[in-house]
Amino acid sequence: MSAPLYNAEILRLAATIPHHERLPGPMATAEKRSPICGSRVTVDVAVDDEGKVSEVGLLVRACALGQASSSLLASNILGRTPAELAAVRDELTAWLAREGDAPDWPGMDIFTPALDYTARHPSIRLAFEAAAEAADTAAKAKV
Repeated sequence: MSAPLYNAEILRLAATIPHHERLPGPMATAEKRSPICGSRVTVDVAVDDEGKVSEVGLLVRACALGQASSSLLASNILGRTPAELAAVRDELTAWLAREGDAPDWPGMDIFTPALDYTARHPSIRLAFEAAAEAADTAAKAKV
C-alpha cells in the first residue's frame, strides 16, 4: 500500500461505515460495481414525503477507498434530495478527472491523494453513483 493514498483517515473511515446493513424494505436499491477491481456497493434508500432520503442501508464489498467513500456518503446522506446526490456524484466525477473543484460534501478532501491514481476513481465513485440512482428511483416512485 502507498502511504499517501492509504492514510490513517482512509483506513479509519473504511472500518467505520455507518448504516452498514441493508434495509428490510427499501423503496429503491441500486448497485454499482467497478470493473477494474471488482469493488461493489449496494445502496438501499427510503425517502420521505418531500423526496429527501430518510433511511439508508449499504452493503459494501470494496477496497479501502470504496469503503471510505461509502462511509462519507452514509455519514451525510440523510435529509439529502436526489438532486443534491446527483450533483455531488457529478462534482466528484469531475473533480477526480481534474475538471472541477472538490465536491461540497464533508470530508471529501481526504481523496486528494487519489487524484493521480485514475484506476482507483471508480471505487471512490461507487457509493455516490448508487445513492444518486436509488434516491432518484425512490423519489419518482413516490409521485
